[in-house]
Amino acid sequence: MKFMKLGSRPDTFYTSEAVRSVSSEVSSDLIVQVKGSRYNLHKFPLLSKCLRLQKLCSESVDSSSQHQIVQLADFPGGVEAFELCAKFCYGITITLSPYNIVATRCASEYLQMTEEVEKGNLIHKLDIFFNSCILRGWKDSIVALQTTKALPLWSEDLGITRRCIEAIASKVLSHPYKVSISNSLSKRIVKEDDFSCASSKGWWAEDLAELSIDLYWRTMIAIKSGGGEKIPSNLIGDALKVYASRWLPNVTKSFHYVKKQTMVSDSDSGSSSDSPSELTSKHRLLLESIVSLIPAEKGAVSCSFVSKLLKASNILNASSSSKIELAKRVALQLEEATSNDLLIPSLSYTNDTLYDVDLVITILEQFMSQGESPSTSPPRSRLSFERRRSRSAENINCEFQESRRSSASHSSKLKVAKLVDRYLQEVSKDVNVPLSKFISLAEMIPDFARTDHDDLYRAIDIYLKAHPELNKSERKRICRILDCKKLSMEACMHAAQNELLPLRVVVQVLFFEQARAAAAGGCSAKVTSVDFPGNIKALLAVHGIDPSNSKHAAPTLSSTTSIHGGENNWCVSGFKSPKSKSSTTLRMKLAEDYEDDLDENDLGNDDEIGRTSRFKAICALPTQPKRMLIIPLSPYPST
Repeated sequence: MKFMKLGSRPDTFYTSEAVRSVSSEVSSDLIVQVKGSRYNLHKFPLLSKCLRLQKLCSESVDSSSQHQIVQLADFPGGVEAFELCAKFCYGITITLSPYNIVATRCASEYLQMTEEVEKGNLIHKLDIFFNSCILRGWKDSIVALQTTKALPLWSEDLGITRRCIEAIASKVLSHPYKVSISNSLSKRIVKEDDFSCASSKGWWAEDLAELSIDLYWRTMIAIKSGGGEKIPSNLIGDALKVYASRWLPNVTKSFHYVKKQTMVSDSDSGSSSDSPSELTSKHRLLLESIVSLIPAEKGAVSCSFVSKLLKASNILNASSSSKIELAKRVALQLEEATSNDLLIPSLSYTNDTLYDVDLVITILEQFMSQGESPSTSPPRSRLSFERRRSRSAENINCEFQESRRSSASHSSKLKVAKLVDRYLQEVSKDVNVPLSKFISLAEMIPDFARTDHDDLYRAIDIYLKAHPELNKSERKRICRILDCKKLSMEACMHAAQNELLPLRVVVQVLFFEQARAAAAGGCSAKVTSVDFPGNIKALLAVHGIDPSNSKHAAPTLSSTTSIHGGENNWCVSGFKSPKSKSSTTLRMKLAEDYEDDLDENDLGNDDEIGRTSRFKAICALPTQPKRMLIIPLSPYPST
């Protein structure tokens, strides 16, 4: 910290109070009033160094009176700055530091203490100290910049703010990684749940986090522009994390913050006199400023950090442009996200959903629009092949690079498919999530991206349990997005006993699992010889299954199976014997399910005879199948 002392001439006419009152031995002839404070002073040598006071005294109508009164109501810097200027005029020693240099400089400018009035005046000495000492020090520059907040207009007009910002930016650009240069102003510990997940790599991030958002924004813009230098984007991203952790409240864990309009304010988030709406406005401005500073390069900030900003923007009702920008940033790195990153709280007053599903749909649309999937690429024609043969080596290399990018996009979609299915499991617990949004979100994932449908089935099962009011038609709609051929044996075991599923889905699950188990056991030839009863063939035909295919087998399961898991896992135990009453119930429900299919025109309207015969075949299901193939069970303990 730099200090400077000006004035050393002893003055026997003044007491230790210096300017505020003079000794009784000498009477004063000038009264100066500064913001409620009254000073009894001598015109000489005060007026000889302050041109403004000279003009005010000469213009005063009562200049002939013994005590001339001058009022300085708009004096910048307050009484402290005035006392420093007055002491300098009387030759009393004053101490300058980064904390009072700005106010003193503005006050001296107001009093017009220039070189034209007297050589070696205060303005000249302050400028030398400011340029040679304050701006050369890292910590001093930041402290001086902070003090400009009290006098923004004066500091701007005098160029103090600009020079402080330029000095800070030049030091960061000169030594972006050098830790030893920093005399950190704050040693705040970043909490685990805050925006910053790790400490900054840049030594300057914590010090700059002490600045108010307007000064911080201008400083970061100067650092990002860099002149001839280019600071790494990841350092910018790290600094933004530190600043968000310092000033933004942890609204992502308590998003009733806005609805209730209550929040406990502390020294980091605002003064206690601010109302909740005022604090919300401040935090909204702060968040939007941070969003505007995020570097365009991918990887400059983590997807988790951007998702936290997106959650906060939804809670604080930030501008649509900020939300869209954050949604694009999340989509750009969506393969890095977790399901919790997408659980964006909803504060819309038009619906009561817990999470903002529409915003996640927007993110997925942005992600899917980044590049075409390899599976959607047009087929290669002979003409295009011949054109490629004539291409130059340079074009072939470009094509290779493009194929690498497509491959990376394909890999990202595989990860995002898992992410979306896990997200669906979370939002499906919300009773207010409409079926249309659930289906729309699930159908946004391409078929090739879901290598298995276990997570999707789990999400459907949770949704059906949370929405028992769904009718049969709605349950069929949600199950149409499920591919039974992509279910694992554990999922098939659970689905076979899931009373919430439409029976046509249960039949498909049983069939495909039996066929897969038979093929895995090396008994495909034996399966081929199975003679399906006519009613079973009709039932399979209703569900679009060709029993003549050698890969298929009769849909039967073992009588006792158990799969253990946690609360959200599947649990299957005690399959009913075919001889039990469930056989009759199964036939009745299948017939009822088939009637619903007819009502929905699934089979067409002009084959009345075929529909009737197949319907009768369903009703004539035997109580015990002619043959049973047992599915090999997974190595799970039985109950």
